[in-house]
Amino acid sequence: MKIRKIIISTSIVIIALILIFECAYIVKETEQVVITQFGKPVGEAKITPGLKIKVPFIQKTNYFEKRFLEWDGDPNQVPTKDKKFIFVDAYARWQITDPLQFFKRLTNERGAQSRLDDILDGETRDFIANNDLEEAVRTSNRIPLSSGLSGEEVGDTLSDIAIGRLKIQEMILKSANEKAKDLGIVILDFRLKRLNYVEEVRVQVYERMKSERFRIAEKFRSEGQGEASKINGEKEKDLKAIQSEAFRKAEEIRGRADARATSIYANAYNQSASSRDLYSFAKSMETFERTFDSTTTIILSTKSELYKYLINF
Repeated sequence: MKIRKIIISTSIVIIALILIFECAYIVKETEQVVITQFGKPVGEAKITPGLKIKVPFIQKTNYFEKRFLEWDGDPNQVPTKDKKFIFVDAYARWQITDPLQFFKRLTNERGAQSRLDDILDGETRDFIANNDLEEAVRTSNRIPLSSGLSGEEVGDTLSDIAIGRLKIQEMILKSANEKAKDLGIVILDFRLKRLNYVEEVRVQVYERMKSERFRIAEKFRSEGQGEASKINGEKEKDLKAIQSEAFRKAEEIRGRADARATSIYANAYNQSASSRDLYSFAKSMETFERTFDSTTTIILSTKSELYKYLINF
């Protein structure tokens, strides 16, 4: 009998705990809950945090995120208005603002992601296809900074844009929210994450870029050769001018020296014969002193100017 009471008490406690767990549920700060009964929503969504009560076994809780959610699209090949095929990769952030409407229209986050794929991919394709490639790539009509090289004519390579990438993103966001307004969600932000040419076009673009770089390099090379020729010409001109000036000064110095020597000789010959003989004798002795030593043997002609001074010794 005692064992029977224990079993009954235990059963009652277990049933009471089950009923408590089935009746009560907790809504966290980051959650919002929709109660369904036999698959249909009952009452309003529970968006405030705290302990809540529901009918056990019959009613079921459906939890949804209150925080921002991520949508990351797959890269899609899209033609632009100027007939250039590109891959467009985009991402967005969205939030469940009306959980009851969200449950009715989309059921869960997987359904929402699928619906966002249709909306955002479609809007992205439409707006990219209605604009030129430059509109999707550039954001403003700023003048790009050049590298400082004279051959790089960046100012003529860019055309003005009327819309720009940021404006296209804003238009996609606005249009997508118009289509998603009855889904219980709001798209908070949309961005074009990456734009890239398809393989065939990319090869053509790279080839064009290389040819443009080669053209600029060839222009630099020809300008460098022209500048080198100019420098060499200036060098030859300066060198010849320096040599001419040096030759002129050398000739002037030589002329002055010859004139002075001639003047000295003239003055010497204008003196008396004895003075000239003394001078000749002194110069001859100086020549002997500088030319010969004690070991030198010489043969002189009797007609030599030096011989007439030796016969006196």
